[in-house]
Amino acid sequence: MADLAGILPVLPTPFTQDGKVDLQAMRRLVRFALDCDVDGVVFPGFASEVEQLEAGERAELLGLVAQEVGGKVPVVAGASAPTAADVIAHGRVAASVGVTWLMIQPPVSIGREAGAVTAFFSEVAAGLPEARIVLQNAPAPRGSDIAPQVLVEVARAVPQIAYVKEETLPAGPAISHLLAHRPQTLAGVIGGGGARYILDEYARGACAAMPAIEIADEHVALDRAWREGRIAEAREVYVRTLPLLTLQAVYRMRLTKYVMVRRGILENTIVRAPTPELDGPACSDIDANLAALGIGAPRAAAAGGAR
Repeated sequence: MADLAGILPVLPTPFTQDGKVDLQAMRRLVRFALDCDVDGVVFPGFASEVEQLEAGERAELLGLVAQEVGGKVPVVAGASAPTAADVIAHGRVAASVGVTWLMIQPPVSIGREAGAVTAFFSEVAAGLPEARIVLQNAPAPRGSDIAPQVLVEVARAVPQIAYVKEETLPAGPAISHLLAHRPQTLAGVIGGGGARYILDEYARGACAAMPAIEIADEHVALDRAWREGRIAEAREVYVRTLPLLTLQAVYRMRLTKYVMVRRGILENTIVRAPTPELDGPACSDIDANLAALGIGAPRAAAAGGAR
């Protein structure tokens, strides 16, 4: 299995006008990501509206993603769930379509102590011996804000944990601690926060980022510039994209879908997850940021059909 590095966007879930999952649109999203030369894709994740997907929808879409990727880059399947048994069930579905990278957030219900988190991941690892795990450390209230010292202890006890996706705020000091004290089995740390802090994360040694997909080409350009030592160029891309990423922190997957409509990949911005509506001024603000990036032309219907 290839290691994880670079830009691995989280794919959104597209829906048809009648609210069903849109399989053809999902194929276009995967092709868009590959055309942007991403280093992997993630599905399903929080940005995929995973909590609003039925089990059958989730499985069908993951199979489609794996098929469309065709082994060109790694696929990381989100497998978080309230219990270890549920996580194992998600992992077995992923394995059935050839996906063995799993991103798992420890349930908030088990708390933040090393013993409980270790026991949870030990049970998952025993049930999925072929899986390699990305431990997702998300901020409260969605996650548990687990201390980096605890994460090091858990990773040392569960060798199948190959990466930590560090999303707590501020993530930088946690990334530094994890990399300074990691066991040999922990291959690296992945940044979160939608790439809004990517330069600090990379400067501290993060090996990858998992932003949303809407400007994957820009994020790939930033990543390549950084890795090739063109730091000023990477910073220029970062500064140009940051206004849009700031808006994305508010409007989340609704903004992602709006931009993907503008880019000709999606046909609507329909979401299931509760997210703020995009009104006229918000759309104008997004359009101005896209114009500055040289992306798309305004489409009056772009925000239509949202619910």
